[in-house]
Amino acid sequence: MEYFCHVQKTLIILAFFILFKPLFPIVEYFANYNYIATVLCENKDKPQMKCNGKCHLMKEMAKAADGDKPADKKAAAKEAELLFFQEIKTVIFAPAQIIQNPGVCIEYSNLYSHLDSCATFHPPNLSV
Repeated sequence: MEYFCHVQKTLIILAFFILFKPLFPIVEYFANYNYIATVLCENKDKPQMKCNGKCHLMKEMAKAADGDKPADKKAAAKEAELLFFQEIKTVIFAPAQIIQNPGVCIEYSNLYSHLDSCATFHPPNLSV
């Protein structure tokens, strides 16, 4: 039981670091604001820009974002070409042969009939 508690605490701490890793440069910026604004800022000689170390913060955030990307960009962008090939089998059609079954009466095989009429249908007149 004690082992389970240690594993659970370790997983919680690991999840915390994974979820909040992008926020670490921001926390570091506010914790060391004076040092970053006076020493590490690239624009400290241009006070009218009011950078106050934000340039350093942006660089650190870019580094943190680059750390999440795969190291080998060529391997990630590699494309594979895949070709499917299926052999088409030739089909030869033989001439149709009519097989007559001597047990079937031809007179019953054609039971359909119709009446040709040249007259045009007119609906009845309903005026009373």
